[in-house]
Parts: sequence; C-alpha cells; structure tokens
Amino acid sequence: MSGSLHPALILVAGALLLPLLRGPWRGAATVVLPLAGFLNLLGLEAGAGLRLELAGFELHLLRVDRLSLIFGYLFHLAALVGAVYSLHLKDWLQPTTALVYAGSAVGAVFAGDLITLFLFWELLAVTSVFQIWARGSERALGAGMRYLLVHVTSGLLLLAGAALLYHETGSLAFGPMELEGLAAWLLLLAIGVKCAFPLLHTWLVDAYPEATPTGTVFLSAFTTKAAVYCLARGFAGAEVLIWVGAVMTLFPIFFAVIENDLRRVLGYSMINQIGFMVVGVGLGEGLGVNGAVAHAFNDVFFKGLLFMSMGAVLLRTGRMNGSDLGGLYKSMPWTAGFCIVGASSISAFPLFSGFVSKSMVMAEAAHQGHVVLWLMLLFASAGVFHHAGIKIPFFAFFSHDAGIRCREAPRNMLIAMGLGAAVCLFNGIWPGVLYGLLPYPVVFSDGTAYHPFDPGHVLHQLQLLFFSALAFAALKLTHLYPPELRSVNLDVDWLGRKLLPWGIRKLVDLTAPLRDRFSGAVRGLAAGTIDLLHASHGPAAWAGRTWLTSTSVLVVVGALAAYLLYVYRTF
Repeated sequence: MSGSLHPALILVAGALLLPLLRGPWRGAATVVLPLAGFLNLLGLEAGAGLRLELAGFELHLLRVDRLSLIFGYLFHLAALVGAVYSLHLKDWLQPTTALVYAGSAVGAVFAGDLITLFLFWELLAVTSVFQIWARGSERALGAGMRYLLVHVTSGLLLLAGAALLYHETGSLAFGPMELEGLAAWLLLLAIGVKCAFPLLHTWLVDAYPEATPTGTVFLSAFTTKAAVYCLARGFAGAEVLIWVGAVMTLFPIFFAVIENDLRRVLGYSMINQIGFMVVGVGLGEGLGVNGAVAHAFNDVFFKGLLFMSMGAVLLRTGRMNGSDLGGLYKSMPWTAGFCIVGASSISAFPLFSGFVSKSMVMAEAAHQGHVVLWLMLLFASAGVFHHAGIKIPFFAFFSHDAGIRCREAPRNMLIAMGLGAAVCLFNGIWPGVLYGLLPYPVVFSDGTAYHPFDPGHVLHQLQLLFFSALAFAALKLTHLYPPELRSVNLDVDWLGRKLLPWGIRKLVDLTAPLRDRFSGAVRGLAAGTIDLLHASHGPAAWAGRTWLTSTSVLVVVGALAAYLLYVYRTF
C-alpha cells in the first residue's frame, strides 16, 4: 500500500472524534479530514491490496485499480464540498454521521469481496439516515424509517446473494459476473435498490426532499454513485441494464414536470441521470463504462450544486414549492448564478461538465447501432433541460416575484457552491483531465478516438437545447405547461402504502374463523395440560409452568401485534 492507510479509515475514524471537539475546531476538522483522506489516497497505486483471513474466509479489504481510484477521488472531493457547505451547523451529529457516511462509500468502492462490501453497504444505510432524521419533523422521521427499511433490505439481498455465490463457486470475490443463477440476480437486485431502478426508486424521492439542507447534498453524492460503481464492477455489458437504464431516463421526466416541490424535482432528475449511467454500464467496457463513470463524477457536482442552491433557498425562506417562490435573484444573486451553472451542466450545454460525459453514453449507443435507444436518450436529454435546466432556476429565482426578501446564503454555502461550479466548468472546458482518470482508453470499440467537441456534436446539442427552450416558452405562453400547484403527486409507492394496510386488515378478517377455532383448540389443550400437571406435579409446578407458558405466548403475540401496528403506521 506504499505506506498509505486504508482509504476509508481517515474519514470513518476521524469523524468519530468530532463529538469531542467544539466550535471552530470541529468545523476545521470536518474540512481537514476529507483533505487528509484525499492526500492519503494519492499514495495508493493501482494493484495495491490488503487481504485478511477471518473465520476461514479470505477477505479482500482493499483492491486498488483505476475504477476504484476515480470513485475514491470523487467521494473525497464530494465530502470536502459537503463539509464546507455544512460549516454553519452547530450540532455534532450531522457532520459526524455525514463523514462516516462518506467513508462508508469509500470503503465500498475499494472492497474486493462481498462480505467487506456488505459491511460498508449496511454502514451506508445506517449513517445516511441521520441526514434525514436530523431535520426533526414528523415527515422526516417517517421518510427516514422507510428509507432505512428499504436499504437494510438491500443489504439482506446482497448478503443472500453472497451466500449463494459462495455455495456455488466457493469464492466471495466481487468482480465481473454473468447474470446466470439466482446469486447473480440477487446481487443485481440489491444494487438496483440503491441505484433506484424503476419500481424500486420511490425511497429516493420520498426521503431526499425531507432531509436537512446540508444532508441532501451528502445523500446525493454517495449512495447511488456507490451503486453505479458496483454495477460497473460486476455487471458491465449486461444487456438488461441498457433497457432498465433507458426506462430510468424517461419516466422521471413526467413526474418532475408536474412536481411542485423543487427538491423532489431534483430527486426525479437524479433518477433520470442515473439512467444514463446504467445505460453506459449496459453498453459494456470501453466508452460505455467510461461514459457512466464520467457522468457519475460530473453528476455529483452539478446535481450537488443544484441541491446546494435549493438548500440555501430553503434555509433562508423556509419554502421549497415552486408556487411559493420566485424573484429570489434580487435577494440571492450569487445563489441564483451558481444554480444556473448547475442547470447548464445537467442540461449538457457545451463547455459545461454534462456535455463531455453524457454525450459519451449517447455516442457509444449510436456507434453500437442502438437506434431506438439513442432516440430514447435524445428525448430524455431534452426533458432534462425542461425540468432541471429551466424549471429549477426559473421558478425559484425568476418567474413571478413572490415578494420574498431575505439574506444571501451563508458565506460557507457560497464557497461550497463556488467549488462545485468550478468543477463543472473545469471538466466542461478541459475534459482531458477527467478522461485521463477513467478506467479505459477514451475510444470507440473500433479504436476510433472520441472527441467531445466535434463540430457536428456541438451543433447538434445546441439545436436540441434551442428547440427545447423554444418548446418551454411556447408551452408557458399558451398556458399548456403544467402550473405549479400545491398538490401531492402519486407514485408507485402509493400502492404499497394503501394495499399493505388494507391487506393486513383483510388477512385479519379472513382468518378470524380460523383464529377462533385455533383459540378453542388451544384452550382445550391448555385445560388438559393443566389437569395433567396438577395431577403429577402439584400446584407449585402447575403455577410456574402456566406462568412461563402464558408469558411466552404473550411475548410472541405482543411482538407480532407491535410489528403489524408499526408497519401500518409507517406506511
């Protein structure tokens, strides 16, 4: 390891010391820890590793290659930006759990076996939920509990897949695998939960908008990107991912357009962007995986920039619905400017970061002859410009003047937004630095070099953006664009929230006759047992055994009733 520590150790161990510090010392430590971790990471070289024998298993605690290194760099930089953004916080819980959360993501991408991955996978869930609960509202408490249940389930699926894989192959190594057998499908499903696959996505748009302004910035950076890494590591070239990702790019557009809560809009937008990454992984090693990894890198900063700008708006105004905002550019001009940089980046304007990464996926799809897929991605790109590139800055900072006059965002928030905007511009203007970190040479499958600033590509993208903006303007002027309304939009989780309690009540009703018969049989059996005990062991033994039996039954029944009541109230 060239004298370096394990990449996750500095963030995790250092974060646990934060509660012992006070005032500016704690703030300084939250910034220094990601910097120290990044410098430590620079001492690692591809090919380094760390193995450990434990309980008869060989654990590969550290595997260093180009794929893990770029995600390691990304997560340390994201932790640094998030730490600067959080410097105004007075409590110790949020920064502590946030840095352990970041360290868990780092540990996951350097894990070489499924047991090590599982440990960091569950630590991701346990630490990240505090970014939601820290808001303290009833909605945040419920959303956090649902979030935790979903992600613990993902971990259980991962553990089950690992156990089956070990039974089938005798190995726990985490590497490329074919989608053959139950083990591989369980692992893909576990990763798909964290990746917000279609029908498994609602935890994201349920929980992220309920997190604290700072917590959402951390949440947007680590969980889903660690899942994208796992897809690239284990399932590159799996054709099913092409179409799963394509669906992910499309359906969130329609939810985002009608959504009023701007952080929920960004939640749907995140699923849309992850869809491009999933497609890239499905296209296989080379430019496909490169595009997925590069877009994951850029997404952390431009999506983080959008979440930071909306977090600043929430902090200063206490509002997040587009119908309640507008005209904030007068009070928060710097925040508005940074938001526009993030919106331009996610919309893939030339010279902004999204342009040099999203286009890699689309170009590879076209190069492989996926015409229908390319058209789907083209439509999704236009939709991104509508709901994230235009809607977010327009309704928050421009649109009508809502009469809100407030202070600009705190200085530390502006510095963090400035750092994120700088990365967006740097990667968009000089993409060669990012391309040099990617796991494969930046060439097509036939060896042809890829150039993002090809004149035809630039012109095509500008035409797409121009006509998308024209369509938005036409829809607004003709009043056909969905208005920002105070409403609740139903997603697929509505089925679970309604059907599960209904199903429990029906099950209780349907089993009532059986329950009565069972109760009668139990009473008869109990009476006979009491008579037998009384005859053979006397009153003392009868009383003791009856108390023990009754207590056991009450504990089991009480636990079951409490669980069903908890599920009912949670959903």
